[in-house]
Amino acid sequence: MTERELVDLYIKFFESKDHKRIPGASIIPENDSTILFTPAGMQPLVPYLLGEKHPQGKRLVDVQKCIRTGDIEEVGDATHLTFFRMLGNWSLGGYFKKEAIQWSWEFLTGKEWLGFDPEKISVTVFAGEGDIPADDEAAQIWMSAGVPNERIFSFGMKDNWWGPTGATGPCGPDTEMFYDTGKEPCSEECKPGCSCGKYFEVWNDVFMEYRKTEAGTYEPLEQKNVDTGMGVERTVAMLGGYKTVYEIGVLKPLIKRIRELANTTESTRSEKVIADHIRSTTHILGDDQGVVPSNVDQGYVLRRLIRLAIRHGMKLDIPKGFLGELATMVIEIEGEEYPELVRNKALILDELEREEKLFGETLQAGMKQFNKMLPNLLKNPNKIIAGRLAFKLYDTFGFPVELTADLAGENGMTVDMDGYNKAFDKHRELSKQGAEKKFKGGLADNSEMVTKLHTATHLLHAALRKVLGDSVKQKGSNITAERLRFDFLYPEKMTDEQKKEVEALVNSAINDKVSIEMKEMHPDEAEKLGALGFFKDKYGDVVKVYTIGKYSTEICGGPHVENTSELGRFRIASEKSSSRGVRRIKAVIE
Repeated sequence: MTERELVDLYIKFFESKDHKRIPGASIIPENDSTILFTPAGMQPLVPYLLGEKHPQGKRLVDVQKCIRTGDIEEVGDATHLTFFRMLGNWSLGGYFKKEAIQWSWEFLTGKEWLGFDPEKISVTVFAGEGDIPADDEAAQIWMSAGVPNERIFSFGMKDNWWGPTGATGPCGPDTEMFYDTGKEPCSEECKPGCSCGKYFEVWNDVFMEYRKTEAGTYEPLEQKNVDTGMGVERTVAMLGGYKTVYEIGVLKPLIKRIRELANTTESTRSEKVIADHIRSTTHILGDDQGVVPSNVDQGYVLRRLIRLAIRHGMKLDIPKGFLGELATMVIEIEGEEYPELVRNKALILDELEREEKLFGETLQAGMKQFNKMLPNLLKNPNKIIAGRLAFKLYDTFGFPVELTADLAGENGMTVDMDGYNKAFDKHRELSKQGAEKKFKGGLADNSEMVTKLHTATHLLHAALRKVLGDSVKQKGSNITAERLRFDFLYPEKMTDEQKKEVEALVNSAINDKVSIEMKEMHPDEAEKLGALGFFKDKYGDVVKVYTIGKYSTEICGGPHVENTSELGRFRIASEKSSSRGVRRIKAVIE
């Protein structure tokens, strides 16, 4: 079974259960400050999981592209990828555990669907933890479906709890389905979730019935939801009997071409890292939200992925300039399904070429610094380069520690890798703490202030187009309870007069006490109405259009206040460059 066939089969099954297919969202989270990239199918649906009405109804099905870099060091093994796609079916306050579990069983074992042997499927359920009780209901439903008690396992939050993806938001217990691959158990303790490879996780049904608060407590949601996830690449690899995910889809021809460029037939971790990272970077650069390499936030992750790919290319002695060729393969193979890749091909290739050139300059600067340090390093009788110095070369100059180790070896020295790793881990921990402090709130928060700021972005967008011209287009939005951040296409720095004019227009709309109206309609009808919306291929058959009097008409998912008088005074706090051709405004309401 191919990836396309699995996606089509899954969609067909849930459409037969009265689900509406919705398009996958951007890989760059919109209006969500809790995360850098979309890590799961649930993330774009958070407002609807919290009670916002979805224009397509309560039963939805989709396939969502995702980026996860939390376990980037694992990329290159049999299953880990930074970019992958997730199938999901959703109940927004409709059906709950009984239907979700029964349909999962039907899709897995039904002859016209995946047709798994029922005897080879085991499941896990939530065992209960803290104040949250065990999910005995899910276990009973599985037994009613035909799974015997000895193949039903219970685990705590570490294994059978999902969410939230940020600091706060919807979450709940889950039940996971595992297929027995037939391998011998690694021990008497071997059970689903074991890393030995005997049990393969196929699917995950999450019962979103709680919301995690900023205080770390769990409150029951007024609306109970179902959120499921089936990884496309991993499932297709398992169904085909492949040993790794790198033997299917676009990854297979990428690996083949990388081996040709490296003039080798040997399977290596480096070839897999390159294949995964070039696919990830192509999709990030190709996203209509417009992320480019930088030293902060999404741009930093993107830069790291590109440079890791280049570094592994160096390990394989692949000639310079190979990234563009591999990215073109991704665009050609996946561009039909993701037309944004074709639209943004020139930008993708330009940025990869520019980043490869910049990394070359970085390596030269690092070499220069190393050679400056070399006379003193050679005086060390132990012939060991301290870990903190190796980390300084990496942190200050972007010089990879592997290259430091290579240069050390050429000069009869070694690098204290334990010291380097300690310095790196300390840096990562500080960065993580900073990120946790930074990325909080957002639409997952759904607080009154977040709703106000989200509404204000509509007025800001309209005001910018009136002052700067219709070439202004939204490239991203990020909201916390303290401020809004709005990125837009514009080539020049705004003048003080322009900023004052934009502020005045927004505050005029607020002072006019305008009611905000929402209508549901087809995207074509919204376009005729003049509604702003720049990601047309990401809309379903029905969209929400929010109109704020004469000031703004825009396609959006919400949430919004009912009247502009609720907003307070709008003020631009800063305006600066975000990336090439993109400006960034931060603003507050007081």
